[in-house]
Amino acid sequence: MPTSTDAPSSSVELQADVLVLGGGPSGAWAALSAAEAGAKVVLADKGYLGTSGATAPSNTGTWCVPPGDNRAGVVERRWQRTGELGDQRWMLRCVDTAYQNLLKLAEWGYPFPSDDDGRLYIANLRGPDYMRFMRRRVVMSGITVLDHHAALELLSNGEAVVGASGVDRQRYSDWTVRAKAIVLATGGCAFHERILGATGLTGDGYLMAAEAGARLSGMEFTGKYTLAPYGTSLNKGLPYRWASFYREDGSPILGPSGEPLRNGIGDREEEIARALIEGPVYARLDQAEPALQDWLRRGQPNCFLPYDRAGIDPFTQLFRVTLRAEGTVRGTGGINLVSDDCATGVPGLYTAGDAASRENMTGAVSGGGAVNSSWALASGWWAGQGAARHAKRQGEASFRRHAAPLGQAGLRPAATSRADLTPRDVIEAVRREVIPLEKNFFRQGDVLKGSRDRMQAIWNDVRDHLHVKGHDRLRTREAAAISAAARWSISAALVRTESRGMHRRLDYPERQDTLRHRLLLTGADDVRISAQENHVGLAS
Repeated sequence: MPTSTDAPSSSVELQADVLVLGGGPSGAWAALSAAEAGAKVVLADKGYLGTSGATAPSNTGTWCVPPGDNRAGVVERRWQRTGELGDQRWMLRCVDTAYQNLLKLAEWGYPFPSDDDGRLYIANLRGPDYMRFMRRRVVMSGITVLDHHAALELLSNGEAVVGASGVDRQRYSDWTVRAKAIVLATGGCAFHERILGATGLTGDGYLMAAEAGARLSGMEFTGKYTLAPYGTSLNKGLPYRWASFYREDGSPILGPSGEPLRNGIGDREEEIARALIEGPVYARLDQAEPALQDWLRRGQPNCFLPYDRAGIDPFTQLFRVTLRAEGTVRGTGGINLVSDDCATGVPGLYTAGDAASRENMTGAVSGGGAVNSSWALASGWWAGQGAARHAKRQGEASFRRHAAPLGQAGLRPAATSRADLTPRDVIEAVRREVIPLEKNFFRQGDVLKGSRDRMQAIWNDVRDHLHVKGHDRLRTREAAAISAAARWSISAALVRTESRGMHRRLDYPERQDTLRHRLLLTGADDVRISAQENHVGLAS
């Protein structure tokens, strides 16, 4: 078997109308949408289409709102929770497209359960079944699937993005796909936190988009954490809705009014975060009645595996918990959208799912599973359609033009490479700035400034010196992407001098009307921040 530093054994070169990067739900929907529009589609996934990403190991609901007079009211109530940064027009578009695509799933034969009246219950998707089904649908549609083909960089002809290249993780070879349009569906950035399905969620698409000239937004909204049994990756918060919480000495953790805390999700996470900063925290799911206990076990079976393996009854016994950082996976930030078809503003480049900013949908708060799932259904469809339309406008001569690679940090160091600088060292240094509760869950200016300065030094090293050859380029590129995402997040958090949604500034605890706008970030190396002043957020 070749080592990771060996020269590539061979190269794959393909051409397509549309290239989709990423194999989660938004990538699968983008590929299907583009193929339905008549495009020749290639889908390249860092992992295996059907098992990679945050959805595949999860049981996820959707924001399923049937047509009718009540839909606008549902959207209005949800918008009230977005910190005034959501956009009701986008929200209405999303629930409409997501609902139509759920009906498509039923027509295609997805095994939705039936309710007590015998009607299909289409509001819930079991991740493993859903993504296995989507893989079959993608393959049946004639789409070329490149599993374990990690994208490292985009290609440009000087006017538009015209393809991507990367490494085949199984064959230790390079690959290139020339395409008339590209959809980035590469997921969010979990900063290498140990959460379900997040191993490959390193913000690769953010860095590729920024190098191509796209902007990002909402990157300050990365303060989403979810409870998990201590020492596990099970960031599934729902069962803690019926939990009591205690300190190590057995004393109950108190809520804001001095009463024992009986709910660990939503705003109550702040009380748990404060307690965790001080010491270990324990929980017991003792607020769940027997019928609810059975429902939780059937609906969230993987949540109970750690307890069963440890011989713990979580409904009667205490167990230790922690808060897992979720970055932009359940945060909000991502690549900024400039049109209804999820274009990025860079000709030929579109984005969907967690790679795209979800501020239109969730504003300053997390969309959790349901809204984010519907966003993947809808944005993937729009991006695929947009990419296919763009591809149709391009002639075959586009493949004959020279294409230059855009990747820099982690691929082409600006100075001499350093053997003592490793991707692991870089990632651990980044995590020290964006994972601790006292730095990222609760924020304050002097701490953020210190993190900004340290992240600038880390980035300088990555840009100038981080480099390896062969297969390990994927690891250096992931380290560069994680570093870039952290810089953007910290930089935006410093500029937003208020508290709004999951962005909690201890030195600015109130919301400011003058900051009721989005922050747009430009540049991978020289980061520039501007306000999107024309944001309104109300339905038009």
